[in-house]
Amino acid sequence: MPRVPAPNDQWYVVHVLSGQEMKVRDSIERRIDAEEMRDHIFEVLVPTERVSEVKAGQKRETNRKFFPGYIIVNMHLLDESNKLVEQTWYFIRETPGVINFAGTKDHPVPMPEDEVQSMLAQIKEREGSVMPALLFEVGDTVAVADGPFQGQNGVVAEVNEEKGELMVAVDIFGREQQVPLEYWQVEKS
Repeated sequence: MPRVPAPNDQWYVVHVLSGQEMKVRDSIERRIDAEEMRDHIFEVLVPTERVSEVKAGQKRETNRKFFPGYIIVNMHLLDESNKLVEQTWYFIRETPGVINFAGTKDHPVPMPEDEVQSMLAQIKEREGSVMPALLFEVGDTVAVADGPFQGQNGVVAEVNEEKGELMVAVDIFGREQQVPLEYWQVEKS
């Protein structure tokens, strides 16, 4: 039988109704103090990242969930003998919007330590930065949505992910010319 992590090192993936991740998280967090569960539930995460995209010619930034339909919860759910802590189990299961623990029927399994560390590092890395909603590759055809070349189509010649820039080959006076554009200035076509 695999070793059960310490109570505060147990992380679980909880399947929730899609689109209700924040509502479920907020409900759990409100109920933690009201039902005196602070010693059992330590953290509830809905990993998100800021993304930018162009819609109808306007640059917009929104939050996008890493795992739509899931929340990640750090909680004491299994005791040393790998038995469910029923108080925690029922607290989560009875939260409106919760479907079940991911990947299990009756007995949840904590996330492996390396997956937890990777996920937490990914959240921290993306905190405060804005990612493009779409990733581009060399050879992609794009439509320029902003700037002096607005309305023209071009082909991605280079991608600089660190700067969020592309070199796009566009037709200028009958000649193909490469111009630098930011991710948010183009749309995939």
